[in-house]
Amino acid sequence: MREVKLPHLPSDLEAQQSDLITDVWYKKGKENQVKKDKINLKIKMKNIVIFGAPGSGKGTQSDLLIEKYGLEHISTGDVLRSEIKNGTELGKTAKGYIDNGQLIPDELMVSILASVYDSFGRGHKGVIFDGFPRTIPQAEALKKMLEERGDKVAAMLELDVPEEELMTRLIKRGQESGRADDNEETIKKRLVVYHSQTQPLIEWYKQEGLHHHINGLGSLERIFSDICAVIDNI
Repeated sequence: MREVKLPHLPSDLEAQQSDLITDVWYKKGKENQVKKDKINLKIKMKNIVIFGAPGSGKGTQSDLLIEKYGLEHISTGDVLRSEIKNGTELGKTAKGYIDNGQLIPDELMVSILASVYDSFGRGHKGVIFDGFPRTIPQAEALKKMLEERGDKVAAMLELDVPEEELMTRLIKRGQESGRADDNEETIKKRLVVYHSQTQPLIEWYKQEGLHHHINGLGSLERIFSDICAVIDNI
């Protein structure tokens, strides 16, 4: 009689091991996909610090960036006014300092910014930080806050405009808007504060490898084109 070889049937142990291997590979595949999703999220997320003296065009360029790239925007002045108007706990605390003529502590300001940043969710394309940081300690605090969320600043854009042009722009803005603080004496004081307190941030961001110089004198289109060239390559 001819011997007929039956196909190999796995033992119970072999079947269990096979199921285990399949399960392990399935879980591993899902873990790898999650990691890839997180990596892709980080690649797409472009947090930008837009930096420059009063009148350098930060607000105008921020609006253009929001329209083109779909970025979120955090302006410290707007955020503070909103928190105070809405009567949040952070807003009440900030109002207490302002009413007493005191500067808002960096820790409180970062807490307010973190609250707004978290409100955008995890799927946002990036945030423009406008008006913050203003000092090196604030830059360090912002870096720490983002690191705690697995994020980072992708670039710092410095809009560089000659002081004579800044004076001309701000005085003209004051005449058009009626803003009381846009007069020559006040403008000079604001520029002195900028140069003494905020200018060192340029060197700090250079050391971080994030600084990008933008010539802020010229046509709006050319300045925006230079900014886009930076963002498209980070």
